[in-house]
Amino acid sequence: MSSIKIIPFGGVRENGKNMYVVEVEDEIYILDCGLQYPENDLLGIDAVIPDFSYLKENKEKIMGVFLTHGHADGVGALPYLLEEISIPVFGTQLTVELAKLYTTDYPASKEFNDFHVVDEFTEIDFSKSTVSFFRTTHTIPDSVGIVLSSTEGNIVYTGDFKFDHSAIPMYQTDFSRLAEIGKQGVFALLSDSSSAEKPAPIASEKKIAEEVYDTLRYWEGRIIVAAVASNIQRIQQILDAAHRSHRKVLLTGRDLNDIIDVAIRMNKLRLPSKDLIIKYHDVKKYAPEELLILETGRMGEPIKSLQRMASGRGRGLAIGEGDLVYITTTPSTAMETEMAKTEDMVYRAGGTVRTISDNIKVSGHASPDELQLMLNLMKPKYFIPIQGEYRTLAAHADLAHEVGIPYKNIFLTGRGDILEFDGQRMHMAGTVEAQNIMVDGIGVGDIGNIVLRDRRVLSEDGVFIAVTTINRKTRKIVSKPQITSRGFVYVRESRELLSESAKIVEKIVEENLIDNDFEWSKLKQSIRDELSRYLFEQTKRRPVILPVIMESSQRRRP
Repeated sequence: MSSIKIIPFGGVRENGKNMYVVEVEDEIYILDCGLQYPENDLLGIDAVIPDFSYLKENKEKIMGVFLTHGHADGVGALPYLLEEISIPVFGTQLTVELAKLYTTDYPASKEFNDFHVVDEFTEIDFSKSTVSFFRTTHTIPDSVGIVLSSTEGNIVYTGDFKFDHSAIPMYQTDFSRLAEIGKQGVFALLSDSSSAEKPAPIASEKKIAEEVYDTLRYWEGRIIVAAVASNIQRIQQILDAAHRSHRKVLLTGRDLNDIIDVAIRMNKLRLPSKDLIIKYHDVKKYAPEELLILETGRMGEPIKSLQRMASGRGRGLAIGEGDLVYITTTPSTAMETEMAKTEDMVYRAGGTVRTISDNIKVSGHASPDELQLMLNLMKPKYFIPIQGEYRTLAAHADLAHEVGIPYKNIFLTGRGDILEFDGQRMHMAGTVEAQNIMVDGIGVGDIGNIVLRDRRVLSEDGVFIAVTTINRKTRKIVSKPQITSRGFVYVRESRELLSESAKIVEKIVEENLIDNDFEWSKLKQSIRDELSRYLFEQTKRRPVILPVIMESSQRRRP
């Protein structure tokens, strides 16, 4: 009888940041290690990664990290984990090569090289479990699901998947292997829930390729295509359509160039012709109707890059009259407002916008019918929907119940929840630390809620700075208070407000100087409190107030 624990550290009740821990007896297996790109309210944050505290405390038990595919939501946080813990990493050929792009770009993991290439035939024997893999269909080649054996049955993690019966061999699902795993007996299934609440059937990639070509071939001007850099299948479709439409392709973004180089070297991406891709300095050689610009943006996210191009700040490339902007990425619900803003900016710049989802439903994730097919193939005793916000997890739970899994055997987990099998049944058994860790530049985890709150206040109400110089020995103000404001009020029209604020600061400083219990912290806090009260009364705004008090020690000349 195995002691089993399943702990999600990300990927539940949120989009991205997939990371799940399975413990079999005293062995820990990490399934994926992804990051999440921040929403707009996380001002200045580059990425969000899982909390590794629990893993650091138990690092001697970790057998390795097992990756399902090469997207950022599956491998992006790997460099930060390897900085803390040196453990082996297992993945398919392309997944490992893409993971290396992340690790070599990060100084602390640059020298790491404990990678192990696996495929669908690989079985890795550990003392308490055997890890094996099965091929899945996703928007990137070499995607796999993961199987961990136990005395109670298999624990199956699907990773990102969908079923596409017309997929080319490189992307095909191994249905016979799925059936075999189900016959062996599945104790617990962790399954992708991203499209669980979207009943419309998903278009096959063959139909999507035709849609891309039909969109490109009739446009008479320049075309700018926005795509996610790591969606290699979509990149292939765009390159093929550009070749058939007699267009040359300009790649923008370092991410895209790196990923394409890796994919070509691994024979996972094919260039239809050797001269298809051109350099930036060759653009002027071609007429607009002969050009296609493939834009992926920073970290492979193209929407912000389109906004810069529409406003004329796009690294020498600007959207203009007659341009078609073709958006081939499907945004999350949280990004719909940003998408609408982007489309408006493109039209203002003279361009036209079309999206790949105008006529067909596009997704790299399984539809409800496909999710139920996976459930019927696996026939799990326990089911844990993952990879999605709460509403999609709940929709997936209902789908599982429809195929016969009782609700008592379905667990809607949150980050850090511990699912434990006690020999009789699976149950919730507490939580572990699993907060979001913010990455800002080279800082990892040094940005918390207080800093984000201050950034939010600065972005909304600005900053108000009061500077004065004092002499504590003479108990006098040496330099009258000077007021500076940024992002709060227009200075020229608010001289009375600033003058009155200076008087308030002067009065508070004088009162504190004659106090025998003078304290710097008390003085600064008094200035903050009084100015905050006054400014809110006058403007109904609350800027960040920064009192700067300097001390001068004046000496008489002999």
